[in-house]
Amino acid sequence: MSFHSVVIQKLLTTNAHIGRRVTEHHFKIFSEGTRNAVSVIDSDKTLICLRNACNFIGHLARSNARFIFVNTNSLFDEIINQMTKTVGIKNDTTWRLGGFLTNSSSPRKFRGRNKKFNLGSVQAPDCIVIFDTDRKSSVIREAYNLQIPIVGLVDSSMPWDIYKRITYPIPANDSVEFVYLFCNLITKTILKEQEAMPKIDEKLLTGGDVEQDDQIDKTANKFVFAYENLQAFPDGSSETTQLLDKLVILKFNGSLGTKIGFNGPKCVMEIGAGLTCLDLIIHQIEALNAKYGCNIPLLLVNGVNVHEDISKVLEKHADKNIHSVIQSQDYLEDADNLLPSSAKGRDKQDEMNSVNLAKVFAPLVDAGKLDILLSQGKEYILMLTSDNLAHVVDPKILNHLIQNNVDFCLEVMPKSSELEEKMLSPNEEDIPILTPKKDWKFIDTMWMNIDSVQGIMGRVSAENHLNISKLFDQHFALSVPKSRYIPVETTSDLFLLQSDLYTLTEGTLTRNTARENPSDPSIELEPLFENVDDFKKRFKSIPSVVALDSLDVTGDVWFGTDITLKGKVSIHARLGMKIVIPDGTVLEDKIITSQSDLGGVSL
Repeated sequence: MSFHSVVIQKLLTTNAHIGRRVTEHHFKIFSEGTRNAVSVIDSDKTLICLRNACNFIGHLARSNARFIFVNTNSLFDEIINQMTKTVGIKNDTTWRLGGFLTNSSSPRKFRGRNKKFNLGSVQAPDCIVIFDTDRKSSVIREAYNLQIPIVGLVDSSMPWDIYKRITYPIPANDSVEFVYLFCNLITKTILKEQEAMPKIDEKLLTGGDVEQDDQIDKTANKFVFAYENLQAFPDGSSETTQLLDKLVILKFNGSLGTKIGFNGPKCVMEIGAGLTCLDLIIHQIEALNAKYGCNIPLLLVNGVNVHEDISKVLEKHADKNIHSVIQSQDYLEDADNLLPSSAKGRDKQDEMNSVNLAKVFAPLVDAGKLDILLSQGKEYILMLTSDNLAHVVDPKILNHLIQNNVDFCLEVMPKSSELEEKMLSPNEEDIPILTPKKDWKFIDTMWMNIDSVQGIMGRVSAENHLNISKLFDQHFALSVPKSRYIPVETTSDLFLLQSDLYTLTEGTLTRNTARENPSDPSIELEPLFENVDDFKKRFKSIPSVVALDSLDVTGDVWFGTDITLKGKVSIHARLGMKIVIPDGTVLEDKIITSQSDLGGVSL
C-alpha cells in the first residue's frame, strides 16, 4: 500500500468524506457525487487543501505570526486547548466578543446596572483558523474586511457569500476525529518550524550587534554565553554591597520528596549536623549579608501540601528576613507540573517544561509582594526551583545582567564533555556559542528582572502554562561550572553530600581541597538504595570518596564503617546473594561480584 493510500485511508476513518444532504453549486468541485442523498467529498482534494493550508500556516510560523483559533463546538474545546498548549500559543478567546476586530480600534464603554465593560484594543492576528465555519460567519466577515487570511473547514451546504471569503478552505466533515487530525497536523507543522528556526535576541546577549548570518549554524537554535567570559567584579567593595541590595532570592517548594522515600518536602530533609537543605540556603544568605553588609531577603513560595513542614523549620529562623507565601489550592490542580525537572528525569527533552512559572508568581502578584520589593529598591530575583546547595549568589553574574539590561537568564550546563571543553576554551572576543538546545541541561537556577516578571504576569494568568523552555528559547542563557550546582534529588546526591567530599563550615558546604579531580565522583546506587530509610540502613557510615572516580552498586550490598573507595569501584551482588563490605575496607579499582572477592582487599 502506497503512502498516499495510507493517508487517504486515514481520512476515510475520520468520516471526512461525508458531506451534507445539500450541495451548493460552488462546492461541486470538491464532490464525488452523492450516496443515499448525502454528498460525498473527494478525499484527494481534501488532502490537497490540507497540504496547502499547513504550508501556509508553516510559512507564518517561521515569522512568529499570531494565530487565533475560532471554535464554538464544545466537543472540540479540549482538542484545541491541547494544541495551543503544545505549540506555546495562547488560546485567545476575544473573538467571542462581537466586533472584536473591526471595533477594536475605537474602544467603547458599555454601561449596565452597576457595571461597566471596557472593550480595549486587540492586536490583529496574522491568521484565523476556524473549525466550525458555518456558525461563525460574523468572524469571517470581520476578518475579510480587514484582509486577514482565513483557514477554515467548509462543507457542502456552505453559502457562497461565506465560502468566497475563506482564503484556504478545507472541504471535510467537521467530525471530532477529523478536527483531531487537523489539529495534530497544525501542531506538527508549527513545532517543526519552531525547531528549525533559531530564536535569538542579540540585544539581550551582549548589548551589541551580532552578525547573525555569519555565525548561525542552521542546525542550532540557541546562543549560550560562557561564565568564564563574564567581566570580573571587585569583591568586598562598596559596589558589591549596593549590587547585592538589589537582589531577592526566591525558593519554590512545590513537591514532596516521595521519589526518595521522604514523606515531607526535600528542603526539610536533614543533610548533616542537624541541618536541613533549607537551613543551608538560609545560612548562605546570612553569610553574604554579614560579609557585605547587605540585605538579601529570602522569599518562599510553598505548596499547600508542604507549607506546614517548612513553617516548623522556619521557627528557628524567626529573626531572619524570610517571607513565605502559600500557593492557593487553585494553583495546584496539576500536581505533576509542580515537580522539579530532576524529579522527572533530567535527560528528557521536556525537562524545562516541568515548572509552570505562572503558578509560581501568581500568589506573589496576588499578595502584592512584587510591588513591595520594587518599592524597597529590589530589581532582580534569583529563583531556585530545586534544592541547590551550591553558593548560588554570584555578584559577577548579577553585575552582567544589570549592566546589559538582561530580563531573564537561565543557568545551564553542557550535557557532553566535548561541549564542556568548548565552553571552557579561551574566547577573547566573548562571543556566545550557538549550539542545539538539546545539548544543555537546566540546573533549576534562573535570574529574573522584577519589572519583566510583572509585565509577563500582566499578560498571562496562572491557568496559562509559562514554562522555562519558552524563556530558554527567547532569552539569555549562561553556561556555568559544575561547582554552581550541588543538587539533592536522589540518594546518590545525598551520598556525596554526607561523604568527606564536602564539609559543613559555619552552615555552608565546603569542598575538600584534597581532591585533585575537579569533577565529583559518579555515583550509581541501584533501587534498593533509592529510599532514604533503606539508604541509611545500608551505610553504617558514608565511605571516604576523595580519591574515588566512580561507584556502581547493584543488588543486596551493605557497607560497614571507615571504608575508603578509590578509582573505579563496582559492586554487583547476584540475585539471592548478600555482600557485606567489612569495617575499614579499602577498595581501589575493584570489581566485586561475591563476598569471596573481598578476601584480597586491604583492611
